[in-house]
Amino acid sequence: MKRVLKSLLIVCAVAGVACSGNEKKQQAVEEVQELSKVSVATATRRNVTQSVSFTGTVEAQVVNNIASQQPLRITKILVDVGDHVQAGQTLVTLDNSSLVQAAAQLENSKKEYERAKELYEFGGASKSEYDGRKLSYEVAKSAYNNLVENTTLVSPVSGVVSARNFDVGDMASGLPVLVVEQIRPVKIMINVSESLFSKVKKGMKVYVTLDAYGDEKFAGRIARIYPTINNATRTFQVEVSLPNNDERVRPGMFARVTLPYATVSRVIISDRAVNKLMGSGDRYVFIYNPADSTVRYSKVELGQHMDYEYEVLSGVENGDHVVVRGQLGVTSGEKVELNK
Repeated sequence: MKRVLKSLLIVCAVAGVACSGNEKKQQAVEEVQELSKVSVATATRRNVTQSVSFTGTVEAQVVNNIASQQPLRITKILVDVGDHVQAGQTLVTLDNSSLVQAAAQLENSKKEYERAKELYEFGGASKSEYDGRKLSYEVAKSAYNNLVENTTLVSPVSGVVSARNFDVGDMASGLPVLVVEQIRPVKIMINVSESLFSKVKKGMKVYVTLDAYGDEKFAGRIARIYPTINNATRTFQVEVSLPNNDERVRPGMFARVTLPYATVSRVIISDRAVNKLMGSGDRYVFIYNPADSTVRYSKVELGQHMDYEYEVLSGVENGDHVVVRGQLGVTSGEKVELNK
């Protein structure tokens, strides 16, 4: 009897252990079957402006070297670096002592020419004599005007003085006395890819950002398109013009020029949906299937990154539900649960 009772106790103990093990296995299975929770967003198709960016350096529209054609001593410099000047404004005067003699010679040549002209008209002088006096007068006038031009230096454009190479009393020779730059407007030269040659047109609107002003955008237009392709770089030059009425943009600034050239229809997704495949440059997303609550892996080819969105060239269709949250650790074909 004792042996039977002992056997029953052993059986019950074994059964208890077995029951306890089954409960743990069942709990483990239930834990394994708990679904990953994800959030999704619908991919939509819309028109997207196609653009490309280039870098360049801001340049003055016109740069004028204010210089004398003859080595003369500077008597006055009427402006300084940073000053604004107007077209026709006198900037520098130089020694004009030679003007007195030139003016006297001009006056004398003028009188002789007028006398010869009067005599010639009445038959009192020959044609050759008349022509000689006329030539002498024109030479004297040219010499005088040249001296005036070189002793009074004026600005041919409105702009700002960007350089001064001499002081009063110096002999003006070699370098220009002043440099005047027209900065209303300014220009930016960019090198554009040959593939865009047929798409870029004069007058097209562009947007410019400058390191000096962060993300602020300045509107400009294409002012000139150079007609030849550089066979080494396969690019062509384009001149961009910025009005710069407030003169905030200055020559020498580093610029980024964004050139919109077309509008196309693209599928757009949130950038939160895009994942990078480890060990490569490939990008992928997970697409949710409402019919069976599963997700599948899809490699994507991306276009532009626009704020918080990407345009998709391939891999996602209009209306697809892409996973934007909770995709970490999810595998293709896995059944998931949507976040409420």
